Amino acid sequence: MAEFPLPDDCPTPARLLPPDDTQRVLLHNEVHARPSARIRLPALIVFVAVLNEGVSREQECEHLRRLPGQGHLPLDSLQGNFLRLRFEQHTLKWERHTEFTRYSLVQALPEEAGLGAAVPDLLRGLAVPAEWLANIPGRTVAAIQLAMVNADWPDATPAAHAALMAQAQRWLGRDSLVASQLGGGHSWALTDFALRDDGFERMLVIAPPGTTETRAGRISQRLLELETYRLMALRGLPVAKALSPTLADAERRLAAITAQLENKSTSEQALLDELVSVAASVERATAEHAYRFAATRAYDTLVSQRIAELREKAIPGTQTIGEFMQRRLSPAMATVAATAQRLASLSERISRTSDLLRTRVDIVTEAQNQQLLEKLTRGQELQLRLQSTVEGLSIAAISYYVISLLLYLAKAGKAAGLPLHPELAAGALVPVVLWAVWRTTQRIHAKLHRADH
Repeated sequence: MAEFPLPDDCPTPARLLPPDDTQRVLLHNEVHARPSARIRLPALIVFVAVLNEGVSREQECEHLRRLPGQGHLPLDSLQGNFLRLRFEQHTLKWERHTEFTRYSLVQALPEEAGLGAAVPDLLRGLAVPAEWLANIPGRTVAAIQLAMVNADWPDATPAAHAALMAQAQRWLGRDSLVASQLGGGHSWALTDFALRDDGFERMLVIAPPGTTETRAGRISQRLLELETYRLMALRGLPVAKALSPTLADAERRLAAITAQLENKSTSEQALLDELVSVAASVERATAEHAYRFAATRAYDTLVSQRIAELREKAIPGTQTIGEFMQRRLSPAMATVAATAQRLASLSERISRTSDLLRTRVDIVTEAQNQQLLEKLTRGQELQLRLQSTVEGLSIAAISYYVISLLLYLAKAGKAAGLPLHPELAAGALVPVVLWAVWRTTQRIHAKLHRADH
């Protein structure tokens, strides 16, 4: 195979490519846009997700500038939707998504909050001012205190598992927990999915000594995203419940319209007005809530993906996170999906009913047009009869005037000395004049008929 060596002054290989697409670098770097944090155990992650509707990047940047040493934070640093601020003893990660913004504070776990503690106060040694946390712009949708600790990993005996579970129950202050072994048995994740008096949920991750910082970062990211996406997915449930009476009323009205179409007891105009009213209410509901239902489906898919990424194994005597989600989240998602399908089906039924009504109106219109044509036909027949009568009278009148002229002409000839009897001459010419006038009329009709064709 022939080789084409590059000259010594050849440009770099990147310059041998065609010009880059305007979005090539942006799309290429998307996979690196939100890297996992590196977390050294034991650690505390204080996570807050807020809805950012009506909150600009400028407002979020101004809030970040209130942190120590960040007074000159440039707005351009927030354009990539991801920012990690590193401080001496902690880090703060900012992430902006379509509907919400996440703030993740990673700091060392307080010494008194270790695995042997009983419901420890995790916010006592908060690395950022409490006022700063409370004044984050937006409305809170998720708030989690995730503690990640090391513990000597027990063997597979039930007694060892029971002892570790007892410590976790004491730490979380709950007897009934949702718990899973993550990574096929590498570490434990435990929570009760309950809101505490301070507005936070609590999660506990127990990992063996030697767990790498990157692995701890991935575990925390998956758990926090799982809970955030679960809550965002559930935002479609109140919408679905609130929409149910509207859909029931629309279905009832549409059924009544269909029944009236069948028995023809109501005028087409009244049916059309009622159908337009039903269609308007359904289309308004579709326009207002279609995005929410689509977002719910997307978030539910993300929840399923994050659960699969955890690679759970059951802990004897406890329910796994995936099982909890399946039993608690799935009915809500089914309700939302059913409402969305019900809305789409109702729109299709309205379209079919509209087609039926249009067909009925077309049939009535055709019948009316047929009656009108029949009336026009009868009118034309009467007009033709009248025209024939008028033509007959016209022939008689024209013949009368012609004969009168001939009579006067004969009288003038007699007065001039011609041997004529005017009355006899005029009477003799009557048949000839009638035939000549009739024949002339027929020729005119024939000429007009040829002109029309």
